[in-house]
Amino acid sequence: MKSVFHQTELAELINRIEKLTPETKPLWGKMDASKMLAHCNVTYEMIYENIHAKPNAFMVFILKLLVKPGVVNEKPYPHNIRTAHEFIVKSDKDFNTEKARLIEYMNRTLAHGEDYFDGKESRSFGKMNKTEWNNMLYKHLDHHLSQFGV
Repeated sequence: MKSVFHQTELAELINRIEKLTPETKPLWGKMDASKMLAHCNVTYEMIYENIHAKPNAFMVFILKLLVKPGVVNEKPYPHNIRTAHEFIVKSDKDFNTEKARLIEYMNRTLAHGEDYFDGKESRSFGKMNKTEWNNMLYKHLDHHLSQFGV
């Protein structure tokens, strides 16, 4: 799997994001491009911001047991897969704001580097290694950029 921790591979993702416009239509699903970008930002908000409630210990146990294996492996997500409540974007979003936030979060992650993430605690999945973090971040972005044909 490509890496969000390598400059050239991150540049490929950013190039794909730059091809989006507010009018870009999804190949599947219900989100518009602005909401998709905001949805992708939630993953990074959970890393860098303290704006989402942390699941309780029982829920973390369930998420680690049932959800984490599918999130951190290299198998692509199927189309129209269900998402967690925190990731559902209901209100309209500004395309340029969400795009800029996403690219800033991606560059921030690159600047921290993979060693920063090795053993870092995920609010939903507990401690994860750098490969698990990479797979989760790259796979989610790739899924939604593919959803929008870029």
